[in-house]
Amino acid sequence: MALRRRELLIGFAGASGLTLTACAGDQTPPAPPKPAVIRFDPVAEAHDVDARKPGTVTVTDGELRSVEWLDETGRALPGTLSPDKRSWISAEPLGYGHTYTAKAVAHGATGEVNAAANCSTVTPDHLIDFSLGSQNMVDLTENDTYGVGFVILAHFTEAVDRAAAAARLKVTTEPPVPGAWYWLDDRNAHWRPEFYYAPGTRVTIAAELFGADLGGGGFGLRDQRISVLIGPAHVAIADDNTKMIDVFENGNLVRSMPTSMGMGGTSMVGGRLLSFWTRPGTYTVLDRQHPVMMDSSSYGLPTNSGLGYRTKIDHAVRISHDGIFVHALAQSMWAQGNTNVSHGCLNISPDDAAWFFDFVIPGDVVEVRNTGGDPLDIWQNGDWSIPWPQWQQGSAPA
Repeated sequence: MALRRRELLIGFAGASGLTLTACAGDQTPPAPPKPAVIRFDPVAEAHDVDARKPGTVTVTDGELRSVEWLDETGRALPGTLSPDKRSWISAEPLGYGHTYTAKAVAHGATGEVNAAANCSTVTPDHLIDFSLGSQNMVDLTENDTYGVGFVILAHFTEAVDRAAAAARLKVTTEPPVPGAWYWLDDRNAHWRPEFYYAPGTRVTIAAELFGADLGGGGFGLRDQRISVLIGPAHVAIADDNTKMIDVFENGNLVRSMPTSMGMGGTSMVGGRLLSFWTRPGTYTVLDRQHPVMMDSSSYGLPTNSGLGYRTKIDHAVRISHDGIFVHALAQSMWAQGNTNVSHGCLNISPDDAAWFFDFVIPGDVVEVRNTGGDPLDIWQNGDWSIPWPQWQQGSAPA
């Protein structure tokens, strides 16, 4: 019996050996090594390339040994090689009006590979600049603080394609709030939310206009990014029914101030119709001046006329571009709280004016209610007087 088992084991071993020999005979030869392949972006002979695009070089089946990206003057575009040596990207955009020659050397399994490419970027007919400001017409500064009625103003040095420009103007808020741009014309756009901001909101404006085709052969000159903060909710409500200005901070009444507003009516002076109403609507604080020289001739009312004036005023808070202030006037204290006698400004006592002057910042809200005359217009600082559905209709077409 032992012999028969040994013969069986030898037989299995022999069969296994035959099987292994047959499998070895079926093996396919190894694939030949692949050469390194270099790719450029922009691709060779590309024209009118986007100015904000970077130059890139990538390699498959190999590693980059060197990259040279030269403009028409021979200047080398700086760039960074990735840690795995499979890609290179320029450290700056390609820019306007350049012709580039790119060369790269890579090493792969078959040895060294060389490649080259040429491309050219778009050349504008002219460049268009812009500025970002608030209602007070002052350029925004990083981390400035504004009131809850803050409005962003974008101004272009030339007329632009509104849709093209709007696509590059991004506004984000934290916390998020809905908002929209309103175009006054082809050079000026304003942005605001539907409602006043919450105190503490951060508002960031990113204008990525470099490289943007803004129409008519004009392209954006530069990018800009600004972030500002919203301060406490300061809202002053001037009601002509009560002749009082109630001032609120974060919803709490902090001061009530008797006032005398515009006397009302109109007058034709020098062929110009002048209004003496304090127009109803939502104003915002533009700036503060102490003192300020007020001259009626600045808006067409001669100082030597019966209604004209030229006088120095203390603690003046400007709320409109056509000269409406909340300011001190001791001479009208007899009328404050009962009679309107001003040319359109809101007169208050010297003590109240000094307090209000120190209390407010640009972007704080002044709501004027129940007065006569035409509603406040946007050019006067009436962004918040435009109903939200109408504001949305002023957006650039998609």
